[in-house]
Amino acid sequence: MTADDRTLPNDLAVTAESTETITLRELLRALDTAVVELVDAPAGDDVVVSSVALVDSTDLAVEIESQSPMPDLFLHVGVGKSEAVRWFDQVAQRAPAHRPRAVMSKMATESRGLKTAAHRAGVALVAVHPKARWDQVFPLVQRMLDRSRRQQARLGDPDLLATDTDLFGLAQIVAQNSGGMVSIEDAQSRVLAYSASDEAADELRTLSILGREGPRDYLRVLQKWGVFDRLRESDEVVDVPAHEELATKRRLAVSIRQSSEDGSAAPRLLGSIWVQQGDTPFTADAADVLRGASAIAARIISRTLNAPSTEALLIQRLFGARGGGVDVPSVANALNLPITGPAAVVGFAPTATEAAAPIGEFAASGNMLRLHASSFSRESVATVIGDRAYVLLPSYKSASSVAAWTRQLVDQFEAKRSIVLRAAIAVPVPDLGQVAGARSEVDRVLDGTAATFPEGRVTTLAESRTPVLLGEILDLVGRHPELRDPRLDALIDYDSTHASNLCESAEVYLADHGDVRAAATALQVHPNTLRYRIRRVEEIVGIDLQDASDRMLFELQLALHRRTGIG
Repeated sequence: MTADDRTLPNDLAVTAESTETITLRELLRALDTAVVELVDAPAGDDVVVSSVALVDSTDLAVEIESQSPMPDLFLHVGVGKSEAVRWFDQVAQRAPAHRPRAVMSKMATESRGLKTAAHRAGVALVAVHPKARWDQVFPLVQRMLDRSRRQQARLGDPDLLATDTDLFGLAQIVAQNSGGMVSIEDAQSRVLAYSASDEAADELRTLSILGREGPRDYLRVLQKWGVFDRLRESDEVVDVPAHEELATKRRLAVSIRQSSEDGSAAPRLLGSIWVQQGDTPFTADAADVLRGASAIAARIISRTLNAPSTEALLIQRLFGARGGGVDVPSVANALNLPITGPAAVVGFAPTATEAAAPIGEFAASGNMLRLHASSFSRESVATVIGDRAYVLLPSYKSASSVAAWTRQLVDQFEAKRSIVLRAAIAVPVPDLGQVAGARSEVDRVLDGTAATFPEGRVTTLAESRTPVLLGEILDLVGRHPELRDPRLDALIDYDSTHASNLCESAEVYLADHGDVRAAATALQVHPNTLRYRIRRVEEIVGIDLQDASDRMLFELQLALHRRTGIG
């Protein structure tokens, strides 16, 4: 699958417990005409959409082979026209109750045959803008399906701060009260939510909604005007004039900032709210509307950042985090997961050579990971715990397919984000009650194979049992000082005092099973030189390297020194 490499931040909707439904018409209106366009709706656009799956060409056959009801909405990523037509023809042979309600595709307007096939299957066809990013569209669709219908509240209404108010609802309210078109962005200028657009939307707004960067000339103008500096440093509403040459319209902007609890630190920038003027002027109190919206947005964002959603907590507890056990039937029902059946748990960790900044970037890439996991298995769940990420893949086809998907994802993170990852797979996991144990298993592998990178980019406990067990044995010995051999200290002190390398020579000699010529070649010294060094090692330590017990103990102590730096 080809997926865009830019990710959205964590889901900011706070309506995971919603039981209300959303129709295709409401979903498309929320996504905006800049992103999607309805091509055909044989059953009308008031059909209910409650589930979504992102699939590529390799996933299509799997969905068809299954006799269970299909998700209501499919996102076809990288699916060719001929493949899509064949898929629709197969869908048409299923019972109506087992067909999807709609399909989103970037190919929808390029083929009359595709529209005809979708119509025969009774499935609505929605065109996605060619420049839209799937990793932007997919989370937005999920967010809309997870929240209830937005209430038409005004900024002064108490309902605005009800539990079902999220950033999308806030954007709509600000648009109604300011007379413009609203975008809410995070601190990295990525769009989190927006109001509906109309014909007066300029190119800058359209590009931002599509997940694309605005024109560089305009960004330079904003920098020159000091707009970004003012947003970072104050809570004032910034009036950004129209720019005729760049075809951008007037905007009002305000920062979203969170003050420190004791006021001792500068406010933390969480994002910004932008309102583009349309064909009519802003309302007289538009600036006041923005100031109020900024405070509300700060509470929504900070609440979400500080308190994960109910679903996120359930997933982390399923993986054994946050303490306590889980009620497996309840978790399975809440997350729509099969309780039994083969599943796989995959853990990802940055390599030990990665700097802190890339590790932080990886930890913020949860949505990208979820997108890839959902393309492999629509029942998958993923979470980031510390500097590691974990994915549960229920109902996988084969262990080899899980390994192939994992290698592909590791390669994509390295190629697109310059983040070098290691991965460990636990498979099979017989039921949901074993997921926490499977996570412990992949942690063992990730801990035990850190020193073997890059040979162990993707591995399992069965494939890496020797380094894992040896590492755990060394850690166990290292926790008991009485099990360390003090005779090794004399050799370490000798190397330090005489600037020699007897420890290294002994390690290479033992690694080559006492083959002097092979070890001498590796060390680039004469065999007689190495023989002399080994004799000195035996004299200083007081051991006989021809004795199996002495040799085993000495090799273990050298490995412990190499691992901990302690003799």
